Amino acid sequence: MAKYILKRVLMAVVTLFIVICLTFFLMNAIPGNPWLSEKTPSEATIAALNEKYGLDKPVTVQLGLYLKDIAHGNFRNSIKMQKDRPVLDIITSMFPISAKIGMIAIAWAILIGVPLGCLAAFKRGTWVDSLLRVVCTIGISMPGFVVATILLFLLTGGIEGLKLFPTAFDASTWKSYVLPCAALGFYPMCYLSRQTRTAMLDSLGQEYIKTARAKGLKNKKIIFKHALRNALIPVITYLGPQVAFTLCGGFVVEKVFSIPGLGRYFVMSIQSRDYPVIMGTTIFLAAFVILMNLLVDLLYKLVDPRINLSKGGN
Repeated sequence: MAKYILKRVLMAVVTLFIVICLTFFLMNAIPGNPWLSEKTPSEATIAALNEKYGLDKPVTVQLGLYLKDIAHGNFRNSIKMQKDRPVLDIITSMFPISAKIGMIAIAWAILIGVPLGCLAAFKRGTWVDSLLRVVCTIGISMPGFVVATILLFLLTGGIEGLKLFPTAFDASTWKSYVLPCAALGFYPMCYLSRQTRTAMLDSLGQEYIKTARAKGLKNKKIIFKHALRNALIPVITYLGPQVAFTLCGGFVVEKVFSIPGLGRYFVMSIQSRDYPVIMGTTIFLAAFVILMNLLVDLLYKLVDPRINLSKGGN
């Protein structure tokens, strides 16, 4: 186990290095610079700003200097949106809001999606299964901003007499979390339900399930003790990166509800070309995804002790 974890850590370092390099080159390949605005500064001012922040150097030199800085834990300061504020300070102040909304969204997605998937598998071919499949297909096909906009219109005063939740986000009241969490968790819930249904149908067709039924075990025990345990492996695989992306902020959802979270700020940093914030947020998100994937692999062993991680899970 220790050898496997060490190997994954080394792979994570290489992956992060590739992500940093690709993001850095792509970011600099986009035409324009951070200083463009409605009142375009003079060429002399742009040259002075580029020199101050090292943007006048060749891209390869800039990348080398940036790698050196982050190796020492220095993710630099914002150059546009919150000028001279450390990027790590920005991330640590905004991530908790995104994480809180993300945790609630993932929690209800799991608590509802997995049981619905089990129900659909158990009721295969009935109207219940058909209804759940239609709902889940709509949820998977519908973009997040559409779900958020519909909820915002229906439940915040768009229809007279249905102003149940505030339009402006206020972290001090629980009502402000309901709609963002519902919108952010709707897609994972539908996807988990579909995935659980497929995995459960596969598990319910196995020989050990037939043996359990022949022994007279109750359906409830067969589903939740035997079939669901094996069906959880593909579900856990999906949850790894999805939890990371959700906790780091639903970019579109945070934008629609004007939530001061990391996702919304990341979008704004791209629009304003705040290079240090873009890089810092990308590295944070990539590291989080890598960490969640490692935890997923470890959960495989917990769910199915037969899995041998030292041999690549075979």
